[in-house]
Formats: sequence, C-alpha cells, structure tokens
Amino acid sequence: MSDTSHRSEPRLLVWLALRLKGLGEIDDVAAIHGLDPDETEWLLAELDAAGHCMFREVGGVPKFILTPTGRDDGEAALAAELDAAGTRDAVTAAYRDFLALNPKMLQLCTDWQVLPEDHPDADGPGDGGRLNDHTDPDYDAAIISRLETLHGELGGVLDQLCGVMARYDNYAPRFAEALTRLQAGDLDYLTKPMMPSYHTVWFELHEDLLATLGINRADEGSV
Repeated sequence: MSDTSHRSEPRLLVWLALRLKGLGEIDDVAAIHGLDPDETEWLLAELDAAGHCMFREVGGVPKFILTPTGRDDGEAALAAELDAAGTRDAVTAAYRDFLALNPKMLQLCTDWQVLPEDHPDADGPGDGGRLNDHTDPDYDAAIISRLETLHGELGGVLDQLCGVMARYDNYAPRFAEALTRLQAGDLDYLTKPMMPSYHTVWFELHEDLLATLGINRADEGSV
C-alpha cells in the first residue's frame, strides 16, 4: 500500500463487504476488509436502522442482506468516493488488467472440476465431461502450477489497486492463504463455494471492481 492511497470509511467498507457476501454473517463481513467484528456489528446495526440492510436468522445464525435502497445508495457512495479521491482512472485500468486474467481463471477452474476429453481416465475419445475425482496427482499439480503463475500475474493488478485505494490491501493475504492451503493438500481451497477458496476471493474482487465502477456484471458479459 502506498502512503498516499485513499482510505475508505469503515461504514462504506461494511456496506461493500455485505454487497460482496450477499447474505453475510458478522464475522464474514468483517473479514473481507480485516475490520473488527464488534465495530462491524455496530455498523451493520446502523445500516439496518437506516433501511440499508435487513437482519435475517438462518439456521439460528444472524445474517444481513442489503435492501434495494441500500444497494443503490452504496453504489452512489462508492462512485462519489472514487471521484473525490481522484482514483477512477487508476481503478479502471486495474479492472481492465483483471478482466484480461479472468478467462484464465475460469478455464483453470473448469479444468480443476472436469477432466478433458483426452485424459486417460475419461470414458473414451470425444466423451469427456467426467468430474475430476482428484485421483491423478500429476493432473492436479499441473493445474496448481498454472494457478501459481496466475497468482503472480494477479499480484500486479493488486499492486495497482493498493497503490490508490487502501481497502484493496486485504485481498493479497486472502489469496495467498487460499493458495497456501491448496498447496498443502486441502483441495477445497481452489473452487469450493461458501468458504474462502481462491475462486471465492476472486469472485469477490471481481464484484468489488464492478460495484466500485458501477458496472453491471450481465452487461460486462462475465459469469
């Protein structure tokens, strides 16, 4: 992070984290930007009182979700922050660099989950589509190696973002933690949803950039 990078208000960070989570528990919302859970709970209560989010209990666990008004007001606040900080051009440039990497990540995740047609364990030529049961360590290792290369490329994008907006600082350690766990043999940490897997953090960074720049994911054409 640069000494001159812009620091977002905690209330905006909580709003953004809730946008990324969709339906989030207090600790999960706090973890996105490394905020204190007690402060996060207090700020969520403020957003709830203002009609910007709603409280729901799911399986006995308190969770929060943005209201339509909260989503719109949050996007407006992000746009105002970007313009006030004078960082729109820099974030847009980083977003374009991220988009150039996105197809690599999507293909990598597909290859992790489904064996290619020419894999020896596929049912036959032209058949393909068999789920990867992770019994071929060489195949998995090759994909992890590709992820390591992609991780290095992603570092350049994160450096661009952290140089202008301090709130992107927490992405690098979260990506690094997921990669380290994957390298240590916990195979869930590449694509498994509902946990801080590499793909989960990637999706959240993508959604962060879309929300920050006011871009609709459907219009972008991504998935």
